[in-house]
Amino acid sequence: MSDKNQQAQANESTQDIGALMKVRRDKMEAFREMGVAPFGHRFEVSAYAQPLKDKYDYLQEDEEGEEEVTIAGRLMAIRGHGKASFSVLNDRTGNIQIYFKLDVLGEQKYKEEFKRLDMGDIIGVKGHVFKTRRGEVTVRVEDFDLLSKSLRPLPEKFHGLKDVDVRYRQRYLDLIVNPEVRDTFRKRSQIIKSIRSYLDERDFLEVETPVLSTIAGGAAARPFVTHHNALDIDLYLRIATELSLKRLVVGGMDRVYEMGRVFRNEGMDVRHNPEFTSIEIYQAFADYTDLMDITEGIVCNAAQAVLGTTRINYQGVDIDLANVKRISMNDAVKEATGKDFMACQTVEEARKLADEIGVAYEERHGIGGILNEAFEAKVEESLMQPTFITGHPTEISPLAKRNPEDPRITDRFEFFIYGRELANGFTELNDPIDQEGRFLEQLKQREAGDDEAHVMDRDFITALEYGLPPTGGLGIGVDRLVMLLTDAPSIRDVLLFPTMKPVAE
Repeated sequence: MSDKNQQAQANESTQDIGALMKVRRDKMEAFREMGVAPFGHRFEVSAYAQPLKDKYDYLQEDEEGEEEVTIAGRLMAIRGHGKASFSVLNDRTGNIQIYFKLDVLGEQKYKEEFKRLDMGDIIGVKGHVFKTRRGEVTVRVEDFDLLSKSLRPLPEKFHGLKDVDVRYRQRYLDLIVNPEVRDTFRKRSQIIKSIRSYLDERDFLEVETPVLSTIAGGAAARPFVTHHNALDIDLYLRIATELSLKRLVVGGMDRVYEMGRVFRNEGMDVRHNPEFTSIEIYQAFADYTDLMDITEGIVCNAAQAVLGTTRINYQGVDIDLANVKRISMNDAVKEATGKDFMACQTVEEARKLADEIGVAYEERHGIGGILNEAFEAKVEESLMQPTFITGHPTEISPLAKRNPEDPRITDRFEFFIYGRELANGFTELNDPIDQEGRFLEQLKQREAGDDEAHVMDRDFITALEYGLPPTGGLGIGVDRLVMLLTDAPSIRDVLLFPTMKPVAE
């Protein structure tokens, strides 16, 4: 279809909607003239759609329950305008059929008010439940109140709302029309509750740390910058909660976690949104192996809570969340390529291996950096089943503790499922002298052009000088976990209001 024809269709659609909106506004005024408030009042709800259907499923054909019920929701279908109409009411639990009948409501209520209702209107209904001859649990409407007149028509019922751009921009409309979307966000809430419950039961304390900071630290990422007028200073939206939480461990809060939004001024794709939900967890007197166990526990517990199983299918791939592999980064690369980067004695040797397998690297990369590039290029996307990658090079892990047997690597892990990183954790570096040296090395990398390298955080060094106990730390991408457990292909499907480019006026 040509752009001209598409524009003509869009104009025609806009005109049609305008005409329909005028009809609805006329009905709104007619309600006012009848003394009916089109944007109503409080309504006492005693029951909800799905529980009603479950409760009265035992009824026989044409049998009626004794209890009078009041329900409220949005009209999603109106079938028939003669002397009776079977319609569909939707509330937060789902749909239920409701039955309007002239000789039950009376001529005034039926002909003057019911016939001015439209799909999308929000109403409150009072009546008794019965089962139709077709076996459907239904509410016989004995009275109803208009609670909110819908002045815009819903999307055409046979096609629904499919345009993903409209769905993300107008999430309220997406939630009205697509019940599976509401289910996704119910599951998201259940997942978050399960994480909190898992940690609370293990004596972790939930805390809150600043969103605004004078230093953007705790991760390799570009920050958002804002300005505080009263102090006349630039501040950064946090890119991680790590350094603040470890300060609390220094202060004697042995087990802490924070779940909340973090912000990174980076690219956008199906896995990345500029603001996203992360949870970071710190346990004193533990190490990275303890945090791997906690990671497994959180993920399996969430799956059980939401799906009742740890065996899932994500985007067509069967995944067993309870069957987890643990392997070092170097061994994973060696399995995939046959190249042993940690056997290299010089950077030149590592570059030669990378060249042989077609892995790109930068001049600033040492052996560890090149190994990481090889892992990302040759291994990462193949990790479909749950896999902990350990033994990360010190070069790319400025906040992790060195491995006591091999100082070239750190006691760190990343957790991958479906070729995507879900969690990152390590034994925390608690040596202030080593930490200062790592920060200085990061500053050199910034000067060499790496704008995601860490900045110096002098106060954090001061905190470490007072003594950070041996500590294990963990960060989990909550949105990615929700994607996994709801079979959502994009992070935008699990964020109620994803970041979108403004529509041109």
